[in-house]
Amino acid sequence: MTGTGGELGWLEQWYQAQCDGDWEHEWGVRIATLDNPGWTVHIDLEETTLSGRPYVTTDIRRSHSDWVTAKVSDDAFHASCGPLNLSEVLRLFREWATSVSQEL
Repeated sequence: MTGTGGELGWLEQWYQAQCDGDWEHEWGVRIATLDNPGWTVHIDLEETTLSGRPYVTTDIRRSHSDWVTAKVSDDAFHASCGPLNLSEVLRLFREWATSVSQEL
């Protein structure tokens, strides 16, 4: 079976590209639920081309259930969001990961 389309499919492909026999034993991607309700996303950047790359913190508060926060710290992408914003978080990660670095 191949991956799905959209943001999740892209993340599946990004994850697979990182797996080199070593990376996946120490690092990875974690998506979990929050009890308020919502989601958390943690994507390790260590030993990837994104390691050390700057990210402008995102903090969007549209309503009690429609919100997104995202940042990079400790060489990982960290995000949390409302119950219907998971795709938005994955899109933020994808856009950042595929954009041309301003540090060139």
